[in-house]
Amino acid sequence: MNNDLLFDFNVDKAAKTVYITREFNAGLPLVWDAFTKAELLDQWGAPAPMRAKTRYMNFEVGGRRVYAMISPDGQERWAVQEFTSITPKTNFKMYNAFSDKDENRELPGSDWDYNFSEQNGITKVDITIYNESFERLEKLLEGFKIGFTMTLKKLEDLLATL
Repeated sequence: MNNDLLFDFNVDKAAKTVYITREFNAGLPLVWDAFTKAELLDQWGAPAPMRAKTRYMNFEVGGRRVYAMISPDGQERWAVQEFTSITPKTNFKMYNAFSDKDENRELPGSDWDYNFSEQNGITKVDITIYNESFERLEKLLEGFKIGFTMTLKKLEDLLATL
């Protein structure tokens, strides 16, 4: 592991926005694929000991990913991600909301904006998450930073094996 890789997590409560920057010791095409292909997302997209399982994913503007995070005892927490903008290899945006298994969303969800760049074989991913509800944002932050940090570590480990 390269300990010089950047990981930054900041919250602007007034703007109801979370800013995350994470560098990976892997090329941009591989990191892009890890964020946009279901078979790779399922290998890292949930904090341990949970695992992710994509029901279906259509990565195009207006398309969706429906997936569950599954606990070791089999409990499922479903979410729907709707892709609102895609610029291949550099940016995509989505609306993310928890849901039931029938895709009935729990509102409000969050707007996620992913930006990718590479320099000298290090790929940087900037993630901006906006939630219209300050109360929901604060509730999410309780466990979100720990869980998301664990999830990104799983991605780092996966990238080292690909």
